[in-house]
Amino acid sequence: MPDSYLCSQYAEHLLLLEGGNEVLDEINPRSVVTSAKQDENMTRFLGKLASQEHREPKRPEIVFLPSVDFGLEISKQRLLAGNYSFIPDSMTTTEKILFLSSIIPFDCLLTVRALGGLLKFLGRRRIGVELEDYNVSVPILGFKKFVLTHLVSIDQDTYSVLQIFKSESHPSVYKVASGLKEGLSLFGILNRCHCKWGQKLLRLWFTRPTHDLGELNSRLDVIQFFLLPQNLDMAQMLHRLLGHIKNVPLILKRMKLSHTKVSDWQVLYKTVYSALGLRDACRSLPQSIQLFQDIAQEFSDDLHHIASLIGKVVDFEGSLAENRFTVLPNIDPEIDEKKRRLMGLPSFLTEVARKELENLDSRIPSCSVIYIPLIGFLLCIPRLPFMVEASDFEIEGLDFMFLSEEKLHYRSARTKELDALLGDLHCDIRDQETLLMYQLQCQVLARAAVLTRVLDLASRLDVLLALASAARDYGYSRPRYSPQLLGVRILNGRHPLMELCARTFVPNSAECGGDKGRIKVITGPNSSGKSIYLKQVGLITFMALVGSFVPAEEAEIGAVDAIFTRIHSCESISLGLSTFMIDLNQVAKAVNNATKQSLVLIDEFGKGTNTVDGLALLAAVLRHWLALGPMCPHIFVATNFLSLVQLQLLPQGPLVQYLGLAKGFRAGSRDIDDTLSPCISFKTMETCEDGDDLVFFYQVCEGIANASHASYTAAQAGLPGNLIARGKEVSDLIRSGKPIKPVKELLKEKQMENCQTLVDKFLKLDLEDPNLDLDIFMSQEVLPAATGIL
Repeated sequence: MPDSYLCSQYAEHLLLLEGGNEVLDEINPRSVVTSAKQDENMTRFLGKLASQEHREPKRPEIVFLPSVDFGLEISKQRLLAGNYSFIPDSMTTTEKILFLSSIIPFDCLLTVRALGGLLKFLGRRRIGVELEDYNVSVPILGFKKFVLTHLVSIDQDTYSVLQIFKSESHPSVYKVASGLKEGLSLFGILNRCHCKWGQKLLRLWFTRPTHDLGELNSRLDVIQFFLLPQNLDMAQMLHRLLGHIKNVPLILKRMKLSHTKVSDWQVLYKTVYSALGLRDACRSLPQSIQLFQDIAQEFSDDLHHIASLIGKVVDFEGSLAENRFTVLPNIDPEIDEKKRRLMGLPSFLTEVARKELENLDSRIPSCSVIYIPLIGFLLCIPRLPFMVEASDFEIEGLDFMFLSEEKLHYRSARTKELDALLGDLHCDIRDQETLLMYQLQCQVLARAAVLTRVLDLASRLDVLLALASAARDYGYSRPRYSPQLLGVRILNGRHPLMELCARTFVPNSAECGGDKGRIKVITGPNSSGKSIYLKQVGLITFMALVGSFVPAEEAEIGAVDAIFTRIHSCESISLGLSTFMIDLNQVAKAVNNATKQSLVLIDEFGKGTNTVDGLALLAAVLRHWLALGPMCPHIFVATNFLSLVQLQLLPQGPLVQYLGLAKGFRAGSRDIDDTLSPCISFKTMETCEDGDDLVFFYQVCEGIANASHASYTAAQAGLPGNLIARGKEVSDLIRSGKPIKPVKELLKEKQMENCQTLVDKFLKLDLEDPNLDLDIFMSQEVLPAATGIL
């Protein structure tokens, strides 16, 4: 989550997320608090910050805290123990967590750790309570969020309900315990990357949507180029080359530790040659596209040098056979000579063994001379029957070494001479080849920067090729960006996931902002497509903000800084919260954080409680945003609360756009002049009644639904017809304000049952029994039953 927070009773102290390197130009903090454990990016950023002489009134103080002060658990404890003037002291820990979660994204661990470090700094400096007792904690008057430059804020609930990511258990029994796989999600259908690093970059883009127009248009330019029919073959060739781009950072790390494997050299060789292929291909493409120009220029001749060295030095077949690094012939004459000697040893040792046998006891039938690495040359003799004790192994002129597999091994004068003459050939060759491998590693590591750049640019190209492939197959179009437009305009948009699952999909347009208004209230029967429409707007906007083509004929995206949703309740026993409480928390996030550039999607809010209370809450939230005037977010609301309009809970005057402060309107007030409120438009999902059937057109049109048609949906769900009929009858009585009476048929059936029960009890009485008291039977059985019968 790309957020930093300013937390103090003074707007003077800024906490940077560890490793962050961006901050808003308009923030002028007095102190910058960060971890003492820094990476290269943070060190470079802090150095740049400290060197800015132009800052007024002075450069910020850089405060380093121990990394332990940024621990996750201790940070959570500090947040819960904070002295917040806006939170009642009577709140329990659970209630405080719930309240703060509408302001602070607790699912973003870096933000929690960052806030914990900042609270530690404020407590240590005792800002605002310098003269108070030490048990008085620093008062926190509020939180103010700053979004890092060009990044769009999206919380975890939005990612979940829009199905941008969706994890599922792997179906293979061998991978049940190893992790999850991507299910039906936006990431799943767009992820056509051929290399691992491309997949990682695509996921990073999804978690960091941006409204940087330069970056977004540069991505779209590449996608549009590969969508041209004449460039299809080029796109397929580049994708094949990208399939050979492997995990170069891991290989470089192993090289630094001298833990390189044989397979690493093969992978690096294929990666470098594939990178050279990408460079040559991109040099033939239009250099007006920045990515092609970067690949053509930055994939330097160092890559050719690395590939040439590896190809000329490494013997891949020999390395695989011996499971170690070996070099090709003609690299080192000394190694070649020793390998030649090692190759000629079998015939030479056979001749030496023949001469040794001539000098041995005639009882010894055969012998051989063998070479064992690290030990040297030995004379090998089979064990004879009379050789029982260790003393029997002694042979004159030979030094006994060891017994193995019924064979005796000795050193003789000739084997000692061979050791002196030839030495330990195998180890010598291995040592010299290891030295060459080290020298080759040094050559590669000296050019590690170009390999890292290869990975960055290749992964970017892989992602854009994947997005182009999806756009071609699914019929996506290029979005336009208009910074001056507050809102979105979508012509015949489609839900990117639903259109793959449905046999037919009806596209719908959406437009908000400008003279079209900022609040859209969508009504319609159940199952008519309201939720799909909301998600469709959110997904198209999101896709445009990651630089992808979108499922629409046309799309124009304005300045959007955040997307908030209340569509689906992510229930969990571990949360300990009711469904309605979760809904309220999601709406509270939007109310507390949405700006005039935010997109808010709300579906069926208020249905988890009493109908009147839910309707009142929904109306109150909408009127709160209406009261903001020009600061009102762009809101799409789907609801079945038709009373929202029937009871005139929203402004009913001319629906005109608020154009500025005018007479009769007080900013922030709940007393709204209807004629000056942000424009509200009412839309409904078009349907048609055909006898007892209800036909859904799934088309959004102007207007308000006149009924929810819940009975039709109930019939589709399989409820009995008599229950549905009774439900409609009760619903009509409630609408007309008439009393609800029991069903006569059901009442008669109940009366007959009561009568039969009373008769059965009477027939069981023994009237001849002298102990029978009929008065008791009348008072305890007949009279109580009579009230139910009559």
